[in-house]
Amino acid sequence: MARILKGKEVADAINENSINIINELKQNNINPTLAIFRVGEKDADISYETGTMKKCKQLDVNVINYLFPEDVSVEEFYDKLEEANEDKNIHGILVFRPLPKDRFNDDRLRNSINPSKDVDGCSDLSLAGTFTNKDLGFPACTAQATLEVLDYYNIDIEGKNIVIIGRSLVIGKPVSMMLLNKNATVTICHTKTQNLAQICSKAEILICSAGRVEMVNKDFTNKNQIVIDVGIDWNEKKQKLSGDVDFDEVEPLVQAITPVPGGIGAITTSILINHVVKAAKNLNHLK
Repeated sequence: MARILKGKEVADAINENSINIINELKQNNINPTLAIFRVGEKDADISYETGTMKKCKQLDVNVINYLFPEDVSVEEFYDKLEEANEDKNIHGILVFRPLPKDRFNDDRLRNSINPSKDVDGCSDLSLAGTFTNKDLGFPACTAQATLEVLDYYNIDIEGKNIVIIGRSLVIGKPVSMMLLNKNATVTICHTKTQNLAQICSKAEILICSAGRVEMVNKDFTNKNQIVIDVGIDWNEKKQKLSGDVDFDEVEPLVQAITPVPGGIGAITTSILINHVVKAAKNLNHLK
């Protein structure tokens, strides 16, 4: 049986750090505030929004919701986004992407967020900070969550053979740079990689972020492997939330594994809020 790397303990440690910063902000009459921008009624967006608002309430962080219909005009959306950028009482901005591609250019969208308030780490400046290992913006929340779970459970990554399935700017590319910055040996794969299972089966740590439900089976693993499952989606076949990994098949065969749900997803929201309170501290020039 594998060691189960649960996200709650990691999230609790991050929340404790956030609470300490929040108390400092309150002593200076600063109320950390997150602005959430959502277009349309996607179930995944609403679910993440609900979870984020619940966690913000628990930690005493304010939330302002900017909710738009699916057919919102580009001008109206960007006017409101600019208002949030300029509002000194808003410290973090989260935009649920992608927006309707017939009207919104994602590059423009990502880089229209004030970098100081880009708590989701999606702008070019934030990504530059991650790729150059400099203190610019914030790292992508899901990528950071991956590093946090490895660190919390004292999993040494220096010199280790780590394989990542996925090359997106949300997780695959930024997490690869963050791991390289900690002296891991990183291989980036994707769904078009030839002999994918064979490559993955040699990994000491396997990070799965392809967005394909249960694509990772026993052929991808080895008995000494640690598996970090970043994926989360509705599994029509099993009628439940599942990750990229077939947990029931893989769990008995590896050393350690994150569950879905209850793994990386449980940490991501806590990191987002931690970024909000740190942004509030930075924007108000508190040491």
